[in-house]
Order: sequence, then C-alpha cells, then structure tokens
Amino acid sequence: MVYLLGRAGHLQEAYNFIKSMPIEPDPGIWGALLGACAVLRNIKLGHHVADLLFELAPETASYHVLLSNMFAAAGRWRCVEKVRQRMKKKGARKVAAYSLVELNGEIHVLYGGDNSHPQSASILAKLEDLLKQMKSKGYIPEPDYVFHDVEDEEKESTLSTHSEKLAVAFSLINGSPKFLIRVLKNLRICGDCSYFLQTCFQNYNEREHHER
Repeated sequence: MVYLLGRAGHLQEAYNFIKSMPIEPDPGIWGALLGACAVLRNIKLGHHVADLLFELAPETASYHVLLSNMFAAAGRWRCVEKVRQRMKKKGARKVAAYSLVELNGEIHVLYGGDNSHPQSASILAKLEDLLKQMKSKGYIPEPDYVFHDVEDEEKESTLSTHSEKLAVAFSLINGSPKFLIRVLKNLRICGDCSYFLQTCFQNYNEREHHER
C-alpha cells in the first residue's frame, strides 16, 4: 500500500498510513516511502524518512544513497558530502551497480562504466550506434540522473555506460534476431535508462526488450 500510494504521488497519505499502522513499521516499509520521495524529489519528507531509517538500519547503504541522490539532484552538494561522510562513519558501503542478461543458458554480468569485459570495445561501439539511433527517435539524455558535481558533458558520458545500456548492447551483439532481451539489475533503474529502454522498445524493430 505504501509503495502504491508513493508511486501515485500521494506521499503525505503514504506517510500517514505508516504512522497509523498497528505494528511498528520496519525499514522495508520506510524504505518504500523514501524511494517514492526520491522519484518525486520531495527532499523535506525524504530527509525526515531517511533520518528514521538511519536509526533503524544505519549500515544499509541504499538509504544513504537515495538521500544523497535527492540532494545532488537539487544541487545541494554540501549536503551530499555530509551524507557521504555519514556513510563512511557508519561503515555503509555503496553496492556496485550491475545488470544480468541470459544468453544461451549462461548468465552474463555487466557493470556500469566497466571496460574489463572481453567484448568491451564491441559493446561500446554498438551502444554508441544505438544511442545515435535513439536520439534520432526522440531520446534525450537526462543529466540530472548523474549525482556528481561535474559538467553536463561528463554526466552524459557517465549515463551512456550505465550497466543496463551495456547489457542491451551486449544482447544485440550476441543474440539471435528474434532473441527476447531481459535485463535484471541489482539496484533501482534510473529515470534516464528507463526512458532510453522505452525508446528502444518503441523504435528498435530488430528485437524486443524487457526490463525488470
């Protein structure tokens, strides 16, 4: 219920629902609300919920990352640094983002920004071509989803090597013409990659793709 209310934009209603629960809400429940706050960029409520989560699960890095990302999206870099310092103090370590794809019964793992894959050169070349195609179809990179204080050009470069994009390019290189692409990511997919995959789905006729 909290997830549904949050995703529908009813953040205060979701918060009130949690507070009225007859049982003590666990980190998973508060985490669902924090995730919705991050999507809708409600920093005030998100900060409050994050503080509750830091008490309940101080070593869970994902909650720190969500709050940090909200501050970064708003350009509040001093707050970002404070959250990162708090993570370090609590021993919370950020999990590296990766995507999984299955090909011929074998699971392949692709990490964001990683050039160590044996097919890295081919994957990046295919992805560059795919990005050009999708831009011609209306896809516009969204640099706000890079939560670092760098120039937009560098943000776009970072976005282009997110693991789910690499996974799609890898699948297009190695899969058969009718191969159904399924990408499974260990972390929440960013808005830019979701937009990119939707554009692929709508315009790339050689394959179908499915994101989870």
